[in-house]
Amino acid sequence: LINNNKRHHLKNELKNNKVKVIMGEELSCFLKEKKSDLTILSISGYESLNYIESIIINTNILGIVNKECIVVGGNLIKKLCLLYKTKLFALDSEHFSIQNFFNNKITIKKNEIKNIFLTASGGPFLKRSYKDIKKASFKEAIKHPKWKMGVKNSIDSASLVNKCLEIIEAHYLFDIKYEKLKILIHPEAFVHSILEFNDYTSTLNYFYHDMFIPIFNFLKTNCQFTLKIPLKVNYQLKKNISLNFFEPSNSNFPILKIFDQMDKYQHKNIINFNSGNELAVKLFSECKINFGDINKIIEKSLSIDIKVKLNNIENILIYQKELINTLQSKIVG
Repeated sequence: LINNNKRHHLKNELKNNKVKVIMGEELSCFLKEKKSDLTILSISGYESLNYIESIIINTNILGIVNKECIVVGGNLIKKLCLLYKTKLFALDSEHFSIQNFFNNKITIKKNEIKNIFLTASGGPFLKRSYKDIKKASFKEAIKHPKWKMGVKNSIDSASLVNKCLEIIEAHYLFDIKYEKLKILIHPEAFVHSILEFNDYTSTLNYFYHDMFIPIFNFLKTNCQFTLKIPLKVNYQLKKNISLNFFEPSNSNFPILKIFDQMDKYQHKNIINFNSGNELAVKLFSECKINFGDINKIIEKSLSIDIKVKLNNIENILIYQKELINTLQSKIVG
């Protein structure tokens, strides 16, 4: 949906620059017809799939902030990028940190990696029991302690669904088996990933928790003009701080049990998991369900089977639409 207030604000902010603001149907036509050197896709949710194919066909370099499109269509997106020779860069902080490591350590082979840990701050409910937060309010759920994010990502962080989706994203992006991808709670949110190797050493990827850093580095690496760091940016190494890491509790984050027991190599299950969450987050945002119902809806979504071949982006969109309609009818029923 287009937020007209933000649309006008953006236009006013950019009125003295040579920047054109395109939205809605005009955007779809633009992406299908115009070539670009570089594109950043940051539309939240699976709606981004409506644009991904046109972008890949018509752009040279693609940075993805959105994770859902990789989650539900990662195998197809990678094939499209290979076909159209589009370079793909993940801009989630965790995946950026892993990709940045691989870019700088070309001698490392995948079979030398024992595990990759993706870190999670634990969200706003880290120190509260699940029993206590089942009926937590919308305002409580979106009050993230470290990151400034939109509604969808903030709620996903509170439930830890966000980290489950990032595990799937890492699997597709780096061709790493699910068995080697782990989640660690790291409340300080300075270390974004940890690579553990078979030689008993580990590498911690540390930087300040601000999306400016992945996006700045992406532009700095791929733009043909020089980017200077703004004077107001001063992300120095934090001194005299503790860095804590511990495994998330299944009792505090019940979604982990659902995610662990799910066959993640079945494409249908991945799409059902993501679509169930998208519907649940929407209903929670509209105050139609409790926070504790999010997990129940996701679990219910995994039992639904829609007879659509998942062999292209268009079919995935059809599958998701039918799945959500079926799931909604089951919830209402």
